[in-house]
Amino acid sequence: MTETAPDLPEAANRRFASQAFTSGLTVPDFAACLQMGLEPVGYVQGFCVMQWGWYGLNSPYRRGISPYSGGQGGYMESWQCPHGFVSNEHRSWGQNYEQSWIEDAWGQGFGTAYSRMLEEAAAVGAHGVVGVVDTADRLGDLGVLEFHLRGTAVKVTDAPAPARGQPWTTYLAGQRLAKLIEAGYMPISVAAAVSSVRVWAYCMTEFLLEGTSSTWGMQPAGAEIIQVASAQMAARQIAREHVRAQMAGDSLHGAELVVSEHQLSEGDQEIQCLLRGNRVRRFKDFDPMPVPHPTVRLS
Repeated sequence: MTETAPDLPEAANRRFASQAFTSGLTVPDFAACLQMGLEPVGYVQGFCVMQWGWYGLNSPYRRGISPYSGGQGGYMESWQCPHGFVSNEHRSWGQNYEQSWIEDAWGQGFGTAYSRMLEEAAAVGAHGVVGVVDTADRLGDLGVLEFHLRGTAVKVTDAPAPARGQPWTTYLAGQRLAKLIEAGYMPISVAAAVSSVRVWAYCMTEFLLEGTSSTWGMQPAGAEIIQVASAQMAARQIAREHVRAQMAGDSLHGAELVVSEHQLSEGDQEIQCLLRGNRVRRFKDFDPMPVPHPTVRLS
C-alpha cells in the first residue's frame, strides 16, 4: 500500500506504507521463527458456527459403518443385570455406544473453520501457519457451537512462491518448532478429532456410581465400575483411530488428549475425548541449527 488515507494518523499511514503485518507470536517465538528463516506475514483466522443439538439416528451426520469396529457400525457394548430381579426402579440392562453423528458434526465444524483459515493464509501468499490455536465454545445457552482456529501465517525466506496446494500448519512455534526441524521433521498439518461415547447405566453401575454396593451383595463397596471404565477406554481408542486415519503414514507429534464427561440424567452420561497433535514427516537426518548471534551487546 503506497497511497495515504487522510482519515488515518500519520504513523498509521507510515506503517501501511512499510507493509506492516500482524502476528500472534510472542517475542521469543517471533525471534526463533526469524532464525529459522520463517517470515511472519499475517495473523489468519477461520470460523464456523453450528447449531448444536441432539444428532439422532435420522441425523444427516449419522455415519453408519465405522471402519475400526469390524464393520459393525461403531463401538457398542451391553451389560445385563446379574440379579434375576426386575422392577420399575431396577435397571436390568445397560449399554455403551459410540455417537458417530456427534463425531461427524464436530469434524465438519472443525474442518470448515480450518479450511477458512487456510484460505486467509493462501491469500497473503503464506507457505505455512505456525502457532495454531483451536477452540470450540458454546455461545451461551443457544445450542450453538463456535469453532475458531487462528495462527500466524509465515513465508520461507528466499523460497519460491507457494504452490497451489494448501499451506502447511502446526500447533508449534518458536523453539519447539525449531527443535522439530532440527531433529529432521517437517510439519504437514494439525490433526484433531473427537470421539463420543454414551453410557446408559445398568443396575450395578448405578449402585456403584451412587457410592453404595448392591442390595444383593453381588459386589463389595470399592469395586471397579466396569461399564464406565470400558467407555473411557473405548473413547480414547476411537479418538486415536480417528486421528490415525488422518496421518497417511506420517507421525503424530506433541499429542494432547482432553477428556470431558457430561452427566445428562441419572444413569445417563456422555464421555467425549478430544485428541490433537501435529502431523509431521521426516525429511532429513538430525542437523543442529547454527547458534544465533546476539543482536544487542551489553558491553
